[in-house]
Amino acid sequence: MNIEKHLLESVIKEIICFEAKETGKPFEDLMKEFYSSATFSKLSDYKTGLYRESPWYVYDLYLNEKNNGKILQTEY
Repeated sequence: MNIEKHLLESVIKEIICFEAKETGKPFEDLMKEFYSSATFSKLSDYKTGLYRESPWYVYDLYLNEKNNGKILQTEY
Protein backbone atom coordinates (compact mmCIF):
# COMPACT_ATOMS: atom_id res chain seq x y z
CA MET A 1 0.00 0.00 0.00
CA ASN A 2 1.38 3.42 -0.83
CA ILE A 3 1.83 6.03 1.87
CA GLU A 4 -0.85 8.36 0.48
CA LYS A 5 -3.51 5.67 0.60
CA HIS A 6 -2.46 4.64 4.11
CA LEU A 7 -2.65 8.24 5.35
CA LEU A 8 -6.03 8.74 3.68
CA GLU A 9 -7.48 5.62 5.28
CA SER A 10 -6.10 6.61 8.69
CA VAL A 11 -7.71 10.06 8.51
CA ILE A 12 -11.05 8.60 7.43
CA LYS A 13 -10.98 6.05 10.26
CA GLU A 14 -10.27 8.75 12.85
CA ILE A 15 -13.02 11.04 11.54
CA ILE A 16 -15.62 8.26 11.70
CA CYS A 17 -14.49 7.38 15.23
CA PHE A 18 -14.64 11.03 16.35
CA GLU A 19 -18.18 11.42 15.09
CA ALA A 20 -19.32 8.06 16.46
CA LYS A 21 -18.15 9.09 19.92
CA GLU A 22 -19.91 12.44 19.65
CA THR A 23 -23.18 11.31 18.10
CA GLY A 24 -23.57 7.64 18.96
CA LYS A 25 -24.72 6.95 15.40
CA PRO A 26 -23.88 3.57 13.81
CA PHE A 27 -20.57 3.42 11.93
CA GLU A 28 -22.31 2.35 8.73
CA ASP A 29 -24.50 5.48 8.69
CA LEU A 30 -21.54 7.73 9.48
CA MET A 31 -19.46 6.18 6.72
CA LYS A 32 -22.26 6.67 4.15
CA GLU A 33 -22.59 10.32 5.18
CA PHE A 34 -18.87 11.00 5.10
CA TYR A 35 -18.22 9.22 1.79
CA SER A 36 -20.92 11.34 0.13
CA SER A 37 -19.48 14.63 1.43
CA ALA A 38 -17.48 17.30 -0.37
CA THR A 39 -14.88 16.93 2.38
CA PHE A 40 -14.31 13.31 1.37
CA SER A 41 -14.02 14.35 -2.28
CA LYS A 42 -11.32 16.87 -1.39
CA LEU A 43 -9.61 14.46 1.01
CA SER A 44 -9.43 11.66 -1.55
CA ASP A 45 -8.03 13.97 -4.25
CA TYR A 46 -4.33 13.56 -3.57
CA LYS A 47 -3.57 16.80 -5.44
CA THR A 48 -5.15 18.81 -2.61
CA GLY A 49 -2.76 17.37 -0.01
CA LEU A 50 -5.61 17.33 2.51
CA TYR A 51 -4.82 13.70 3.36
CA ARG A 52 -1.60 14.97 5.02
CA GLU A 53 -3.50 17.15 7.50
CA SER A 54 -4.44 15.99 10.97
CA PRO A 55 -7.69 14.08 11.39
CA TRP A 56 -8.94 16.83 13.74
CA TYR A 57 -8.38 19.48 11.06
CA VAL A 58 -10.25 17.46 8.43
CA TYR A 59 -13.02 16.65 10.92
CA ASP A 60 -13.44 20.36 11.61
CA LEU A 61 -13.81 20.99 7.86
CA TYR A 62 -16.37 18.19 7.69
CA LEU A 63 -18.40 19.59 10.58
CA ASN A 64 -18.33 23.02 8.95
CA GLU A 65 -19.60 21.46 5.74
CA LYS A 66 -22.42 19.67 7.59
CA ASN A 67 -23.42 22.84 9.46
CA ASN A 68 -23.12 25.27 6.55
CA GLY A 69 -23.81 23.14 3.48
CA LYS A 70 -20.30 23.73 2.14
CA ILE A 71 -16.70 23.56 3.23
CA LEU A 72 -15.65 26.63 5.13
CA GLN A 73 -12.02 26.91 6.09
CA THR A 74 -11.68 29.02 9.21
CA GLU A 75 -8.67 31.20 9.86
CA TYR A 76 -6.90 30.96 13.17
